[in-house]
Formats: sequence, structure tokens, C-alpha cells
Amino acid sequence: MPQSLVQIYVHIVFSTKHRTPFLKDEAFRGRTHRYLAGICRNLKTPALIVGGVEDHVHILCRLGKTIDIADLIRDLKRDSSKWVKAEQPRLAEFHWQQGYGAFSISPSHVEDLKLYIANQEEHHRQETFQEEFRRLCKKYGMEIDERYVWD
Repeated sequence: MPQSLVQIYVHIVFSTKHRTPFLKDEAFRGRTHRYLAGICRNLKTPALIVGGVEDHVHILCRLGKTIDIADLIRDLKRDSSKWVKAEQPRLAEFHWQQGYGAFSISPSHVEDLKLYIANQEEHHRQETFQEEFRRLCKKYGMEIDERYVWD
């Protein structure tokens, strides 16, 4: 077969360092989400939606056939951190946390996840990022070590 076809949907979640609310400004947060989507596009890993609140981000993307998840996330964090600091000098201390969550998503769940990501503001009125991340890990059958997951 001369053609390579890949359809792997990935839900990526990571927070700001120590969950500092660096992205309080909604307009700038939206620009940051669009920038993250642009990084995905440039890496041939199209983002279906990017969302989140002031202390973390959710990305639903279709993983490209030439990049692995660790390289994708490294590039997302590195490039967006540089951009945030250049765009907002007052955010000179901006950093993403070291770790991340990356969960495979069935194509049949894509629309529900898009809605979930689009409604992050409402969702986080009742659940913290840490509660959400614990719940997501449990849902996907992943054990976390609390000593290492939060930075």
C-alpha cells in the first residue's frame, strides 16, 4: 500500500506551572489557544479545538503521521511559552508544567469532547484542574503518582 493513512485523535491536557492563573485575560487566552492551534497545524497535527481556563489548556487534535506525542507536546509548550512572553512582557515568568496528559479518543467521542472543551469556563465553576485531571486519568484507566504529577 503506497499511501499511509492515520486517524488518531488525542486529547492533550496540561497546566501552567504550579497552576498559576497566567491566562486570566480572556482575549489573550483566546489568542494563546489560537496560537497553540497554529503550532498543531504547522506540525501537520490539526487541532479540532483548543480551550481551557486561566491555569490549563485542553487540545483535541488528530495526530500527524510523522510526529510522536512527546515531540508534539514539547514543541507546543516551547513555542507557545516563547510567544506568550514576547506578546505579554508582564508574563515573563510564564511556564507550562513539566508533565501532561495525553489520551486517545475514539472518533465516536470527538463531538462530545469538543463540546466539553468549549465549555471549560462553565465546567470549572465546580471542579478544579486537579480534580478534573484526576477524574480524566481514572476515566482512561491511568494511575497517577501525586508526588510527581503536580509541578
